[in-house]
Amino acid sequence: MSTTSRSLVLLAAATAVAALAGCSSTAPAAKSGGASSGGKTTISFMQAMSSGTQKSTLVALTSAFEKANPDITVDLQFQPDYGTLHAKETAAVAAHNAPTLGQAYESWAAEFANSKVILPVAQYGGSDSPAGLADFYTGVQNDLKLPDGKLWMWPFNKSVQVIFYNQDMLKAKGLAAPTTWDQFATEAKAVSGGGVTAISVDPGSNAAPGGGDTMFEALAAANGTPDFAKDGTPQFNSPAAVQALTYLSDLKKAGALAVGSNYPGETALGAKKGAFDLSSAAGYYYENQAVGGKFTMGTEVLPTGSSGPSNIMTGTNLVMFASASPAQQAAGWKYMQFLASASSQAQWSSTTGYLPVTAKALPLMSDFLAKNPYMNTAVAALEYAVPTPPFAWIAKAQGEEVVALQNVLEKGADPKSALDAAQTAALADQKAAQ
Repeated sequence: MSTTSRSLVLLAAATAVAALAGCSSTAPAAKSGGASSGGKTTISFMQAMSSGTQKSTLVALTSAFEKANPDITVDLQFQPDYGTLHAKETAAVAAHNAPTLGQAYESWAAEFANSKVILPVAQYGGSDSPAGLADFYTGVQNDLKLPDGKLWMWPFNKSVQVIFYNQDMLKAKGLAAPTTWDQFATEAKAVSGGGVTAISVDPGSNAAPGGGDTMFEALAAANGTPDFAKDGTPQFNSPAAVQALTYLSDLKKAGALAVGSNYPGETALGAKKGAFDLSSAAGYYYENQAVGGKFTMGTEVLPTGSSGPSNIMTGTNLVMFASASPAQQAAGWKYMQFLASASSQAQWSSTTGYLPVTAKALPLMSDFLAKNPYMNTAVAALEYAVPTPPFAWIAKAQGEEVVALQNVLEKGADPKSALDAAQTAALADQKAAQ
C-alpha cells in the first residue's frame, strides 16, 4: 500500500546521504552507450511513490545521488498506484521500452523473470551475495530470491502490519492495548456500541486485495498456517484459515466489525467511530492526519496467536530490466545500492514511515525513534514477518481469497464453504500458471 508517513521528522542526514551516494559500485564499469551521451548515463526508475513525502523524499534522495554522481541522471517515472505501475511496466516491456529499474512485488518479479525481461542481481552486481546483502534484516533477505534460489531483487520500501488505536477510548473502558488476538476480540466487542464499531475493514476486490484480506492473512499465520505455503501452494481452507475467517465473521455478527471501502478503518478511527485500525506501519502519517489530535493514538505490533507472534511483510523491491545497457546496469546498480543504504533508509523511514531494511539505519534515526517508539517494535517484526511467496499466480489466487471474504463478511456465507471454493479456484490458478 502506498499509505505512508510523509511529514514526520526529517533527518539532518543529507550530508551523509550525499557522501554515501558516492560509494563505488561493484558492478563492472560501463563500456557502451545505451542512454549515455557526453560521458553521462540516464537511467529511468518507474515507481508508485507519487505523493506527499514519499515523492518529496524520493526526489530529495535522488537529487543527492545525482549530485554525488554527476555522470548519472535518474528519470523518476511516477505512477499513481501499484495497479497502474504493474500495468505500465508490463506494457513498457511489451513495447520494448522498459524502464531501467522498477518497483516490483514478489509475484511481479517472478512473472518478469519467467519472461526473461529482468536480470538476476549477479549479472550486474557481480555476485549472488553482493556486499550489503548480509546487512538486511533476515525477513528482508528471504524476500529477495525467486524459487530458483537466485537473487533477483534488491530491497526498497518495506513495512509490516500494526494496530493503530484510540488510547482514550480503551482507557475509558479500563482496557489496555491487546497483546493476543483473543484479547483483541474481547476488547473489540467491549468498545462497540453507541455509534462505535471497533474495527472497519476493506476486503478489496479480486484484482486489488485490501486491508481486510491482510488481516485475514495475519490471523491465519498467527494460527499456525499462512495462506500460502513456501512453495506458493494456496492453503486457504486449512483449519487455521477457517478459524481466521470465522473469527472475522463472529466480530461482524457481534457488531464489532464493519465492512467499507477506501481505508474505512482509518476514517472511522479518526472520526472516533472506531477504536482500532489494522494497517501498514507506513500508514502512520495518514492515521495521524485522520486523528488530527482529537485523542491520543497508540500504535502496537499485531497481537499474537496460538502459534506466537506473526506478521505480514508488505512493500516492494527493486528489479533491473533486461533491456538496460551495460552503462545503465552499472549506474542502476549504484542507485539501487544507494537507496538501500543505511543513510538513505534512515531518511526514507523517518519521513515516510516505511521501515528501514537494515539495522544500521537505526543509530541514524535516534531523534525519530525517541518520538516514535513504535518503530523499534515494528522493525523487529522484519525478522519474522511472512513475505508474499514469489510466484506468478499469487496475485490471481489472492483475488480468490478476497471473494471468500466478501461472501462471508458482506453476504453471510459459511466461512468453510467460502474458503473451500476459494481453494479450488486458487489451485486452478496455480495449475494454469505452471
